[in-house]
Amino acid sequence: MALHIVLVEPEIPANTGNIARTCAATGIHLHLVRPLGFNTDDRTLKRAGLDYWYAVQIEYHDSFAEVMEKYAGSRFFYATTKADKYYTDFQYQDGDFFVFGKETKGLPMEIIEANRETCMKMPMSDKVRSLNLSNSAAIVVYEALRQLDFPELA
Repeated sequence: MALHIVLVEPEIPANTGNIARTCAATGIHLHLVRPLGFNTDDRTLKRAGLDYWYAVQIEYHDSFAEVMEKYAGSRFFYATTKADKYYTDFQYQDGDFFVFGKETKGLPMEIIEANRETCMKMPMSDKVRSLNLSNSAAIVVYEALRQLDFPELA
């Protein structure tokens, strides 16, 4: 089984570290799209991921277009507050990619506009602009894993 999280230009090392820990715990592949807002040897990044980095399948990419080209034919879902559908409105399958934007701006509008049908949001009150990136990633991937009956997880 291989689900994927793609972080497009993440800025906060603790969020990426937390997501890496979720990936280690679930067998999900992590893709980081440059530029990153931190060094990958950043102490905060390593601390958030604890000693689980050895268990993370991680790839670095120079652009989101590179990810799309390398994994052409795969299904991509885009997390954004600008979506019309909820993350629970989709039926996920093995091999799906979940794409998240940078903490301060989210995904670029050109990505959102080009993929409107597979954009997803999480319900929340109007008192905040968005959820924390690592929380959002965990919510989405655990819904996908639930739909797939938590393959290979105890």
